[in-house]
Amino acid sequence: MTNQSANTEMETRQRNFERVLSREPFKGLKAIFDSLSPGRQELFEGVNGTNSYEELLSRLGYRLTLTQQIHVQDAYTRVGLAGSIKAVLPYYDIPTQSSLPTLVNIDSTVTATPKSASFFNAMLAALKTQLSAQH
Repeated sequence: MTNQSANTEMETRQRNFERVLSREPFKGLKAIFDSLSPGRQELFEGVNGTNSYEELLSRLGYRLTLTQQIHVQDAYTRVGLAGSIKAVLPYYDIPTQSSLPTLVNIDSTVTATPKSASFFNAMLAALKTQLSAQH
């Protein structure tokens, strides 16, 4: 009976995680997570068990690499095996009027600018705060 109760609680927490992650402020983070293609349970555990964006990426099997600038149009031309980019995620944050693109690469790296890495680190912290407030 205790095991069933624990499973039900975990399912409820995971559903809550998906619901909060789907909210408007977290759309950019969700797009990155969806492109990384981890199992949802693995992602849920990773978010709950890490303290930073870079640490979460590492736990999911990716390494964060920083670059000063990402040319989004050029990156689209390099999508696929020949160009080594798995996904181009051109996120634009309207309140800060900032372009914060992220590249998910075939070699298990995520490329971002320092500004976008910092932004998504803060977004992850906000997600964790909302999740903890729900418990």
